[in-house]
Amino acid sequence: MSYKKSFLFPANPTTARGSSTKLSSNKDKVVYASGKTVIVRDLKSPALTTVYNGHIQNTTVARISPSGYYCASADAVGNVRVWDVVGEEQILKGEYRVLSGRINDLSWDGESKRIVAVGDGRDKFGHAFMMDSGSSTGEIIGHSKAINAVAIRHQRPFRAATAGDDATIIFHSGVPFKYDKTIKTHTKFVQDVQFSPSGDQFVSVGSDSKIFLYDGKTGETLAEVTDSPHKGSIMAASWSADSKSVVTSSADCTVKLWDAETQKAVTSWTVGSGVDHQQTGNTWNDNVNIVSLSLSGDLNVFDPRVGDKPTRVFSAPQKAVTSIISTEDDTFFAGSADGRVYSYSITKEDSSQVGGEGHPAVVTGIAASPSSDLAYSVGYDDHVRELDTASETYQPAAVKTAAQPKSIAATDDSSLFVAETELVEVFRSNQKVTELKPKSAPTAVAASGSTVAVGAENNKTYLFTWSGKELSEIGVLEKNTAPISVLAFSPDGTMLAAGDTKGKIVLYNVSKQESITSHWGAHTSRVNSLSWTANSQNCASGSLDTNVYVWSVAKPLRRVAIKEASGPGGVNAVQWLAGGKDGVLVSSGADAVVRVWNITFPPVN
Repeated sequence: MSYKKSFLFPANPTTARGSSTKLSSNKDKVVYASGKTVIVRDLKSPALTTVYNGHIQNTTVARISPSGYYCASADAVGNVRVWDVVGEEQILKGEYRVLSGRINDLSWDGESKRIVAVGDGRDKFGHAFMMDSGSSTGEIIGHSKAINAVAIRHQRPFRAATAGDDATIIFHSGVPFKYDKTIKTHTKFVQDVQFSPSGDQFVSVGSDSKIFLYDGKTGETLAEVTDSPHKGSIMAASWSADSKSVVTSSADCTVKLWDAETQKAVTSWTVGSGVDHQQTGNTWNDNVNIVSLSLSGDLNVFDPRVGDKPTRVFSAPQKAVTSIISTEDDTFFAGSADGRVYSYSITKEDSSQVGGEGHPAVVTGIAASPSSDLAYSVGYDDHVRELDTASETYQPAAVKTAAQPKSIAATDDSSLFVAETELVEVFRSNQKVTELKPKSAPTAVAASGSTVAVGAENNKTYLFTWSGKELSEIGVLEKNTAPISVLAFSPDGTMLAAGDTKGKIVLYNVSKQESITSHWGAHTSRVNSLSWTANSQNCASGSLDTNVYVWSVAKPLRRVAIKEASGPGGVNAVQWLAGGKDGVLVSSGADAVVRVWNITFPPVN
């Protein structure tokens, strides 16, 4: 067996209410921070999207250098990493601790040599340094509170503008950068500041809903844009490539395009209503399309030449993917830690959020009905919810569980088995049928036909037969040496794979209630997910150790090892598509990036 990386479905940007999210562009790519990763997303060719996992803390901003060769990315504890974006190795050029707190923004100079990083440090709010050595290139001073944004004029003489929570803009001359003047045009937080590509002007926007234009060389205030103003905080601004237009995104759920010469509104787009549709960031992509970010994480693409609605919306998880199920050959569904469920299409290389009322908190498990187009999910809201996979919509019906659910399984008769803190509850048709209290706290559940397996904290797996009304114990499997974390029956029902918190997977014969092999032990940490191929010959596993393995029943010592298949935080879910007949495996985890792998199986003798 062997594997080949296919492509990936990226996560969407991390957002926070009341805060500007920094996006940037480089040709067809949009660059942004998401959790501990940096996404370089190609909007035209999704297969060309790349992910950088070099940070160990949550990332906050990332920007590609004007040369296009390097990316500078920053995190919540003040680190900046400069790395190569050309090629797959993403070689680290340098790592620098520039602030003692969160970095909110950074900017490159026009020569791709110098970087200014700003944020909320204990001893200073900004730092200017060389990208290849980290040596200082001036002082970023003048603010009394955290700095939210920074921009550097790309032409000589260099200038830098910083904007902060103290409602001021500080204009710096350079290089080396030094304080020039304080600009007090805004009355509330200044959220963003950007120089035009020509360097002739720069723009600022803030929580006072105001927009100002300034001279790029002197910092002199040129005009306030007052035509058709936003009605909420303006969170971001970007210039067109020809320096003639500015686009702004606001918490009033609108995106506006302005003529920089006349200071008049050219176009206004409304992106829904409500908190989720507040606009928190934007960038001008490929010199044509405008990309604006919703608080929900959706990336809305606008073409100023056509229409009054987004031409496309990219929707994907912002937080960890917790579980995945496969329904059709081309489609699968993933639940996430933000309570949402997303539908993915391999053919379209795209994802979208399912409709209807879902979970408001973490989705802890999803199970597909073997006999219908329904799937069932459980979450931290202590409810079982019904999802129609054909229409990709949650149904209104929901049933409350007695405690927080950990795992869910479904059988052909539409019975649902939910492992909770102390109980296993059984539901059918949105009604509770019965409950079972195992001898030890349940940790996982799986079902096949009339056989139900319940994993427990005492390292044992209990087997039950399901009559349709009650569960009757028929045996105990005891070869695991740690609490059971996940269970999966083979499709033919003859075998059960039991993964535990120490990384070991024991394969059992269900009818004989004995171990087939205990050699599936390559993981070094908790096994989070198991998925079988339809022929019951191979099983894939994903673990907290970030690795994915594909195991063989016929040859237990032979395996495919996909090392570092996820970023920091590990793999939470693996799933074969179309039962593995085409060798397509998907995996995801804490970084919310869904990766697609092509597995080659040896020929059957």
